[in-house]
Amino acid sequence: IISDFLIRIKNGYRARHKAIEAPYSKLSERIGKVLAEEKYIASVAVETQKVANTKIKKLVIQLSYPKRKAALTDVVRVSKPGLRIYVGKKRIPVVYSGIGTVILSTPKGLMTGRQAAKMNLGGEVICKVW
Repeated sequence: IISDFLIRIKNGYRARHKAIEAPYSKLSERIGKVLAEEKYIASVAVETQKVANTKIKKLVIQLSYPKRKAALTDVVRVSKPGLRIYVGKKRIPVVYSGIGTVILSTPKGLMTGRQAAKMNLGGEVICKVW
């Protein structure tokens, strides 16, 4: 689910779309909110559709193009279902000398590497974004 969400955003930027849709999950929504806080996307919203007496949620992500360039160049999934990558507070990776961002899943929730370092937290490295 996480890989699909990240690749949809990456492909949306490469195709120069203004908005994309992705299946809803709490983790995907939180990753989207972290990306919005870091200005990699404009916004993330949850939409609900009613289909055959069931409610289906989806995420609508508005992509950002400051100065006509994509805000997000690339995204790499680090921790995968077959190989989880955990780091301590002293080993949080730095992406492109601080230009990029690493997203961690910590005991206090999803956050960037900088936020985790300030709070002295380690956790699972979800992805790197630049």
